[in-house]
Amino acid sequence: MNEIILGGDGGVDRLTILADRGEDTPVVRQDRSVVIPTVGREILGKCLASIAAGDELPGEVIVVDQSSDPAISKWLEEICPPGVATRHVMSSNKGRAAGVNLGIGHVTTPYIAITDDDCLVAKDWVRKMFSSLEADPEVVVTGRVEATGDEVVPITVTSQKSATYRRPRLKFDSLCGGNMGVSLKVMERVGLLDEDERMRHSEDGEWAYRALRAGVAIRYAPDVVIHHYGWRDVGQRQAQYKAYAKSHGAFFGKYVRAGDWFIALRAVVHYLREIRRYVRGLVKGNREDSRMAWAYLRWLPSGILDGLIKNSGKPER
Repeated sequence: MNEIILGGDGGVDRLTILADRGEDTPVVRQDRSVVIPTVGREILGKCLASIAAGDELPGEVIVVDQSSDPAISKWLEEICPPGVATRHVMSSNKGRAAGVNLGIGHVTTPYIAITDDDCLVAKDWVRKMFSSLEADPEVVVTGRVEATGDEVVPITVTSQKSATYRRPRLKFDSLCGGNMGVSLKVMERVGLLDEDERMRHSEDGEWAYRALRAGVAIRYAPDVVIHHYGWRDVGQRQAQYKAYAKSHGAFFGKYVRAGDWFIALRAVVHYLREIRRYVRGLVKGNREDSRMAWAYLRWLPSGILDGLIKNSGKPER
C-alpha cells in the first residue's frame, strides 16, 4: 500500500496523488458510486486520497457528514480527481447505519461500494469490487481487511480463500461493512440498515443475517482489500469492545424476540467462544484478545436483554 501523507488540515495535495500514480490515467466509471459515512475524523482525508489514487475511479463519491465540518467539502474538492462527481451530504442523524442509509438514498448508479472514514482502500479496490459485482449482481461482495496505522486493529479478515455463503452460520456471516459492495437492486430487496440505537455497532451483522435469510448470497473475495487504520488507544478500544458486545447482544435479542431459535443457539455458541478466547488470551499473553473477550462476557447478556425489549422508536426494518 502506498503511503499517503496528510496535511495539517487533513487534506492531501492532488499533485502528490498524481505523482504517485505516474503517467497512468485511470478510467472513471460513471455507473459506480462509493458511499462513506463520517463523523468528521481527519483520517477521512486519507480515505479519500486512497480512492483517488486508484487504478480505476468511481463516477461519484458520496460523503455523509454527521459532524458539520466545513473542511470536508474542501477535501472532496481538492482530493477527488476531475471527472469524479462528489456529494457532501449533511446529516443531523447519528450512527453509522443512518449515515450509510442516507448515502444510499442519494445513489443513482446500479452499483454501490461502501467503506468507512478510517479505512484506506487498495489501489485496485474500486476495479476489483465492481468487477465482482458486475460478474454477479445478485450477490453482496466483501473482502479482506488488513491492519495499518499506529494502534492495534483488533478485528481483521485476512483469509486468502474465496468463499460464497448462502445461509446464516452459527459462527458469523462474513460481511465487513467497511468493505462491502452491492447492487441497488439487492439493496432494495433486503432493505436498508437497521438504525435502532441499540444495534449501532452491529448493523452490518444484522443486515448480513437479513440478506442471507432473504436468499441473497455473500461472496468473500480476498483480492478486494481495504486497510483499517488503527487510531484508538487502549481506553478507547475498551469502550469500543463494550459497545460492540452490547450491540451484538441487541441484534441477537431482536431475533430471539421474533422467535428465531437459530439466533438463540448462535448467541450461546458465541458466548462459549468468548470464554475460550478469554482463556486462550490469558494463557498466550494476548491482552487485546482477553480485553475484547471479557467485554463480551460481561456485556453481551445485557445487550440481549435490551434487544428482547421491543423498540419504541423507529420502526424495525
